[in-house]
Amino acid sequence: MKISIKTEKEIEKMRVAGKLAAEVLEMIEPFVVPGVSTEELDNICYEHIVNVQKAIPANVGYRGFEKTICSSINQVICHGIPDKNRILKNGDILNIDVTVIKDGWHGDTSKMYLVGKCQPHNERLVKITQECLYKAIEVVQPGAYLGDIGHAIQQHAESNYYSVVEEYCGHGIGNVYHEEPQILHYGKPGRGIQIQEGMCFTIEPMINQGSKHCKTLQDGWTVETKDGRNSAQWEHTLAVTSRGVEVLTKRQEESL
Repeated sequence: MKISIKTEKEIEKMRVAGKLAAEVLEMIEPFVVPGVSTEELDNICYEHIVNVQKAIPANVGYRGFEKTICSSINQVICHGIPDKNRILKNGDILNIDVTVIKDGWHGDTSKMYLVGKCQPHNERLVKITQECLYKAIEVVQPGAYLGDIGHAIQQHAESNYYSVVEEYCGHGIGNVYHEEPQILHYGKPGRGIQIQEGMCFTIEPMINQGSKHCKTLQDGWTVETKDGRNSAQWEHTLAVTSRGVEVLTKRQEESL
């Protein structure tokens, strides 16, 4: 397993891409309202990345995917495909996942949005899932282990009576979209690869209200919970520094 260690110059380029990806999620928020289609949201994000940021939407054409964002609603765990017929309804929870390429380097991030007035149990799922991500980020530093990340997520999710999706994981990232190492969202502390300064990867826990089991729909992309209960996901791209960790896709609303 070859893990790419980034130089400070390379991390600076990833900082730029990460900031642009975060900006997309900030820009799109006012448009996430009941009555809008996920295709409309996709078009707005595409225009912003291409025409405003002068960057490249990494998902377009990636392994046959045709859209700029993944739009995953309610029971969709990940990889939901934007569609003109998928209209957001009051009470939906939505994950928007976007990756921006700038000067050859990737920034990958996702955020949950509450559409209109949501039920308290859905608001709680979204909140606890974000906390899972933050608790995982807190353990990242040189000398820690990848198992520490998974353990932090799993412990917080399961102590709140949720389950962790095991089929999908975070990943190394840089001038390649998906590279080593894989970042599992479950595990045991002190296990797995030791974290080094210069490693860059995503953490993107997918947390379910019901069981951890999932199914892929006939479109070959959309992944849903097997029991039909809701799922939430948050994602950041990180760079390991000598002092700990830098969140490259941090949004202005966050105090990471």
